[in-house]
Amino acid sequence: MSGWVERLFYPDRPEGTFRELALSPLAVAEALFAAGVQVRTAARARGLLHAQRVPGLRVISVGNVQVGGAGKTPVVRAVAERLVARGKPVAILSRGYGRTATTDVRVEGPPWPEPERCGDEPLMLARSLPAVTVWVGSDRLRLAGLAARCGAGVALLDDGFQHWRLQRDADVVVVDEAVGLGNGHLLPRGPLREPPWALGRATLLWVRAAEAPVAVPWPEGIPRVRARHGPRDVVAPGGEVSPPDVLRGRKVVGFAGIGRPTSFRRTLEGLGAEVVGFSGFPDHHRFGGDELRELERQASAAGAWLVTTEKDAVRCHEGAPVHVLRLGVEVLEGEEHLDRLLSA
Repeated sequence: MSGWVERLFYPDRPEGTFRELALSPLAVAEALFAAGVQVRTAARARGLLHAQRVPGLRVISVGNVQVGGAGKTPVVRAVAERLVARGKPVAILSRGYGRTATTDVRVEGPPWPEPERCGDEPLMLARSLPAVTVWVGSDRLRLAGLAARCGAGVALLDDGFQHWRLQRDADVVVVDEAVGLGNGHLLPRGPLREPPWALGRATLLWVRAAEAPVAVPWPEGIPRVRARHGPRDVVAPGGEVSPPDVLRGRKVVGFAGIGRPTSFRRTLEGLGAEVVGFSGFPDHHRFGGDELRELERQASAAGAWLVTTEKDAVRCHEGAPVHVLRLGVEVLEGEEHLDRLLSA
């Protein structure tokens, strides 16, 4: 998501004349998108869209109601880690957004497949979850069958809240309370894939905690987990792992191609780093050699570390002099709701 789109979809202030004027030409397109959502919702309610179950496989969807930047991938990893700790054989099913290959892929290594073949987020998850199988393909019902035949007992459906072909046992919906539901508009006038009332379909709401939360129309009766998504450690180019405070007082040039790049800059600043340069790119951006060399030049000229996210690191060429800030998840409230869901 480019910077100006991010500012329009997730404004710092709830009102803004320029923002409304800039987005007003998209009102008709938004109405058409809303009509499509209503048709699909009605078809599901009347049983016209039939979801299929894979025998012997429990399916938990982790998704959201908006595009980009809610922090869904750390939730997938955290849920997978908790299931593995309970002795469950776990698979993650993903579309592999941004990949160019069209075949089904079981993401395993080393050697690891290129991000173009499997997508950056599945590659990152597979590399950090050795006890979990990660499957990528356009037909997640077919992937579920493959995962079950290979021994999985639980499948995490990555970005599956709007997916209907595979029957789910639970829907975990992630909302970042720092931005809530953005400007409240549906695509393409805003970031929402579905209206706010769609949150009522959730089995569990996973709230990404913020110091200054915005108002969100939470549905009644849906249990909530509130968790802090924060820095876990820093991995140096040579593989050395240090605590996040190694960045305090350190000059850094940051870059990120995620849903909301500016959130990564704020994270670096919150750790006490001196951000002497920062570049934001669209989500899942493929970094070219010239772009990386320019970023390396900026960092070298400033005597700074070049720092990026874990997801972006898998899209950098091997051996790039990049420090990687990895995030972790800490549940603050609602642990009992999460335990109940995972123990079902």
